[in-house]
Amino acid sequence: MLERVRFAPSPTGPLHIGGLRTALFNFLYTKNKKGVFILRLEDTDRSRFVKNSDTYIEEALAWAGICVDEGPSEGGKYGPYRQSERLNIYNEKIKILIDSRKAYYAFDSNEKLNDLRKKEEKKGLVFKYDSSVRNSLDNSLSMDVDIVKERIKRESYVVRLKIDAGVTTVEDLLRGRVSVDNGVLDDKILVKADGFPTYHFANVVDDYLMKITTVIRGEEWLPSLAIHSLIYDSFDWEIPKFIHLPLILKPAGKGKLSKRDGAIGGFPVFPLSWEKEIGFKEMGFLNSGVINYLALLGWSPGNEEEIFSLRNLVKLFCVKGVHKGGAKFDFKKAKWINQQHMSKLEFSEFEALFPKEVVRLKKQYPSKTEEIFLLVRERLKLSGDFEKEIKFLLEDPKNYDQKTLNKQSKHSPINLLEEIEVIIDKKGLKGLKENLSDLTKNKQINFGSIMQIFRIALIGELTGPDIISASTILKKSLTLKRISKLKNHLKNNLT
Repeated sequence: MLERVRFAPSPTGPLHIGGLRTALFNFLYTKNKKGVFILRLEDTDRSRFVKNSDTYIEEALAWAGICVDEGPSEGGKYGPYRQSERLNIYNEKIKILIDSRKAYYAFDSNEKLNDLRKKEEKKGLVFKYDSSVRNSLDNSLSMDVDIVKERIKRESYVVRLKIDAGVTTVEDLLRGRVSVDNGVLDDKILVKADGFPTYHFANVVDDYLMKITTVIRGEEWLPSLAIHSLIYDSFDWEIPKFIHLPLILKPAGKGKLSKRDGAIGGFPVFPLSWEKEIGFKEMGFLNSGVINYLALLGWSPGNEEEIFSLRNLVKLFCVKGVHKGGAKFDFKKAKWINQQHMSKLEFSEFEALFPKEVVRLKKQYPSKTEEIFLLVRERLKLSGDFEKEIKFLLEDPKNYDQKTLNKQSKHSPINLLEEIEVIIDKKGLKGLKENLSDLTKNKQINFGSIMQIFRIALIGELTGPDIISASTILKKSLTLKRISKLKNHLKNNLT
């Protein structure tokens, strides 16, 4: 059977990275089985609809490389793919349930239901609109058909699912058999007073009509599984397979990862920027890095390997590798994985993705920009690190690592800098490493010490790329100028 799997977000705001991971797992599962990936926008809750969030969802998926086969923009023979455009379908299907007495009209006012809830609360109980009370309430189950027809013309109503006694059991591919006593369920509303279907009803109808074979969603929907199964049963429809994914958890403490956690930890929780909220893309992440990291939040390939392309993830993904427990979000790990992907970029790819970062460098080093990128590439965790890593090429050090200079003072750094000057002045930069090595032997000092002093002269600090390669880019004149500048600094600060 052709696998047809859908990602069905509600456009009530920007797509959270938890939602992006759900989309990713849907995509990996179906593409591993050479199936069809569908995007459906569940926008029937019009009170919560946020303008442009539907467009944001599509743009976020596209940036992540999650290609949609059928959806609002792509089309497809099972559309429309926006639930707000499918109301005639829901109206048709709800009539089938009402006519078969699997669902019913309920005219009870909110005031009456609130009173009933309060009475139950006083007893320490929770009010449920179910088989124990439905016959005493204001619904169509005990009314003449003609009376019902008249009332639905002039009164407000909802449509409820009629749930009978028994046990509902559904198989989850990850969690095994899930059984629920129907006695704990109330007669769920399928159609609201505004005429729009609830999530439960529209979700099941659309999954059936779009021929969805496997439903992959977050574990927060696990409590709804029995209700959805009962809706399938009421239509005598075959139920799809289900997989309920573990949550992405806070970096510290308990609970689901939230926007507030991002604000506290200084990391984004959206793939793209939304209003004033920065996204992973704008922070300087590669889409491949984000996707790689999200795949490892709740899934494992079964070995120690951690770096994957999207294509490799598709080949390796299987349900057996999905964890039942939640996965803590680790921003340091996300950056490390992004660094691994950055280190594999060619210069042309980097420039195409982050053109602004390259502009200034090209002005000063037009023929060496690619060489410089390759020099610092493995040091880049985020695209913004590029500017920091090449800063020493664009301007002289403004400050020097005094702690290191103090540590090396026993080796007379001024004298060593003068020796380095002589070597570079006479022999140039070719073979510099070997020449400096000879100097350390003559002076009987550690090679690391002289390299530290040389690095401080050119960069101002110990961090940075290979210093010999850096000096060849700076060229002889600028290298000598910076050595002289550090000498003067040391002479002026002698105590």
